Amino acid sequence: MTIDLNSDMGESFGPYRIGAPTAELLPWLTSANVACGFHAGDPRIMRETVALAREHGVGVGAHVGYADRVGFGRRPMQMSVEEIATDVLYQIGALYGFCREAGVPMRHVKAHGALYNQAERDANVAEGIVQGVRRFGLPLVVVAAEGSAMAACIRAAGLPLAREGFADRAYRPDGTLAPRREPNTVLTDPAQVAARAVKLATTGRVTAIDGSEIEVAADTLCIHGDTPGAQVLAKAVHEALRAAGVAVAPFASPADAI
Repeated sequence: MTIDLNSDMGESFGPYRIGAPTAELLPWLTSANVACGFHAGDPRIMRETVALAREHGVGVGAHVGYADRVGFGRRPMQMSVEEIATDVLYQIGALYGFCREAGVPMRHVKAHGALYNQAERDANVAEGIVQGVRRFGLPLVVVAAEGSAMAACIRAAGLPLAREGFADRAYRPDGTLAPRREPNTVLTDPAQVAARAVKLATTGRVTAIDGSEIEVAADTLCIHGDTPGAQVLAKAVHEALRAAGVAVAPFASPADAI
């Protein structure tokens, strides 16, 4: 049994630092979703994050979002399929330059915040993301929740999919994430987060906010880089998975063969 551990990182810009220190978080991960300058990130931080990921042997992917630094990419926007596709293509291309410089393959793409959440249920938003990935021309894995409009769109386009679960977020009974604005939906207790991660990886199930048990198929588990104490959570999850006999390793990506 194998699971990937991913985290969103490089989500700072200029002198403003947001989230766990990258060097402290990376040792416990197998995939890094690097902000590409829209919701967060800038060229220096993108370059620095890719270089650190290479040092730690962590796979690199583009963390694409809405152009909304003020709202950290977590405010819904109304955009056409074409607008989303070109914005996604732009962001992937920006990060790819730093991957080429560092000599590491870009392995995957994951949407951020509101873009991710809207794509779960809106086929047009999902189509915009998928078109942006396809236009880039490399066989990148796209990360999405199983059962979402995004997952269906990825499969329809013939792109590889990595199904994602969340160790540090509360779930609704319908399998979607409970909004951050609601109380107790961002989980910060290392023991609780580690136990949820093990349950997700070994049973494909998680306890929702109403106490019901729901199915969440996952190839990769996310620990958000801006969750308080993210580096502590990542360490606890990594160690708990290994203790439970779960191998922590990156998901397969066709980009590795290029």
